[in-house]
Amino acid sequence: MLTFKLADKEWEFSEIHKLNYETFVEEIPQHLANTEKSLIDKFHKENKYIICLKGNNLAGMIAIRDKRPFSLDCKLPNLDEYLPDSKFICEIRLLSIRKEERNRRVIQGLFKFLADYCENKKYDLALISATTTQQRLYKTLGFKPFGPVVGTNGAKFQPMFLTPGSYYLFKNSTKFLNGHTDLNNRLKNYIFQPGPVGIRKEVRNEFIKPPVSHRSEEFTNLFKNTQERLRSMTNSGFAQILMGSGTLSNDLVAAQLSSLRAKGLILNNGEFGDRLVNHARRFNLSFDVVTADWGDPLDYEIIMRKACSETYGWMWVVHCETSTGILNDLDRLRDICKANKIKLCADCISSIGTINIDLRGVYLATGTSGKGLASYPGLCFVFHNNEILPNPDVPRYLDLGIYSFTEGVPFTLSSNLLSALNKTLELIDIDKNKRVAAECSEIIRKSLEKSEIEIINDNRISSPSVVTFKIRNNLSSITVGEELEKQNIFLSYRSSYLYERNLMQFVLMGEYSKTGLELSMSKLEEITSG
Repeated sequence: MLTFKLADKEWEFSEIHKLNYETFVEEIPQHLANTEKSLIDKFHKENKYIICLKGNNLAGMIAIRDKRPFSLDCKLPNLDEYLPDSKFICEIRLLSIRKEERNRRVIQGLFKFLADYCENKKYDLALISATTTQQRLYKTLGFKPFGPVVGTNGAKFQPMFLTPGSYYLFKNSTKFLNGHTDLNNRLKNYIFQPGPVGIRKEVRNEFIKPPVSHRSEEFTNLFKNTQERLRSMTNSGFAQILMGSGTLSNDLVAAQLSSLRAKGLILNNGEFGDRLVNHARRFNLSFDVVTADWGDPLDYEIIMRKACSETYGWMWVVHCETSTGILNDLDRLRDICKANKIKLCADCISSIGTINIDLRGVYLATGTSGKGLASYPGLCFVFHNNEILPNPDVPRYLDLGIYSFTEGVPFTLSSNLLSALNKTLELIDIDKNKRVAAECSEIIRKSLEKSEIEIINDNRISSPSVVTFKIRNNLSSITVGEELEKQNIFLSYRSSYLYERNLMQFVLMGEYSKTGLELSMSKLEEITSG
C-alpha cells in the first residue's frame, strides 16, 4: 500500500535526509559525501515535504517552499523580471524517488498530492529548476521555460514556472505516464558512450569514501592490491598507475621510446592511430608509418614485409581503434615483432575491460580507469614486462623509470579514484562483458541493417563494444544525437572525427541494459526515418 502525505514525524524527516543523500550525493554528485550518509537541505526548516510511504519505508518525495529568497533567486539575481504578475509564489524542489520505486504509481501520486496542495494554498505561480535532460517531461506537465539555463557543466537547469491553470495536468497525468515510454525510462539515462560510462553503485560508494593520504599504510596496501589486479588481468609484469588521461599514458610511452635511440614503425588506421603519430612527432622520434584507409583493417602482409625490410627498434599500434571500432590483431603483430626483434607497444585504452588481453611479450601498453573498466576517469596505466630505470633526460612526471624504480607512488594520487578502480577490478567479469557486448552489438547491427543505415565496419574485425554507423537522409549526426538526448539516450557523436564524417556510435562499455538498448534503437529509427 502506498500512502501520500505531508511529512510530520521525526522518523520521516530522518528518512528524507537519507533519501536526499542517496539522490544528490551518491547518484547526482552535487554535494560532498559524509560518514552519516545524511543530507539536510539548506531550506529544511521552511520546506514542506510531500512524501510517498510504502509501509514504513520512504519511496519518494517532493519539497515545496514559499519564502523568498528561493534557490532560483541565487541563480538568477533578476528573477522577477522573467515572471508573470503574481501574488503568491512557491518553489518546487528535491523531486526524489528511490531507484527501486521509480514507477508510475509513486510519481503520479506525488504529482496529484502536489496539485491539491498548490490549489489549497492558492499559489498563483510555482517555480522549478528542471534538469535540462528532463525538460520534455516538465513541459508535458504544463511547465513553461523562462530565462537562461543556469548551473554548472555537470548540472545544468532550465528555470520553469507553472500557473494554476496547469495544475490539472498533475491530477490528470495518467495518460502521459501510461504512454509508450514509461516513467522509469524518463528518469533514467541510457549511456552508450566511451566516456563517461555507467558506473556500478558499489564503485560509486567506494569513490565517495573520505580520502586518505597517498603516503599512508592504508593507501599503500590499496595501491599494491590494485597493481596486482591489473597485472593479473593483463598477464603483464608491471603495472604503473598515475593521475591523468589516456593521452598522458601514451606520452609516457613516447618518452620511454625516445630513450631507445632507435627507429620505429607506427601502424595507423584511424583517429587514434593519427594521435600516436602526433605523440611520436612531439618527442622527435624517428619512425615510419604503415597506413590503412580510415576504417579499414591493417594489412599484415605489408607490415610483415616492412618489418623485414628495415631495422626497427619498436612498433606502436592502437589495439581497439575507437574511432571506427576496428580491433587490430595484437597476437599477429606480436608474432611479427618477435620474429624481427622489435619491441611492440600497444594503446589498449578502449580494449582493456571489454575483452581479454594478454600482454606477455608486449614492451609497453597503456590503459585508463574509465571506458571498459567502468570506473571514474582520472587514472591511467602503463604496463611493461621489464625493469625500467629512471631517465633524467625526460620530464619527471613522464619518467616511467621513477614509477617502476620506487615501487610505490612518487607523486600525489587520489585515494578516491584508486578505491573506485580497485572495486571495479574486483567486480569485473571480462568474459561476461564480451559476451553481452557481442549479443547487444548483434542487435544493433541487425536493427541498423533493417533501417538501411550504413555500418562502417564488419563485426568480424571489430570490437564487440563499438558499432559505428553513418547518418543518412540529409540528417546531421549532431541533430540526431541531440534529439536522442532529449529522450535521455546518449550516443557517441560529438567528437570532431565523428561529426565531420556524419558518424555516430553505440559504445557498449560500463553499465547498460538490453532494455535501454532496444528503446534507443527504436528512438533512433523513429528519428532517422522521419
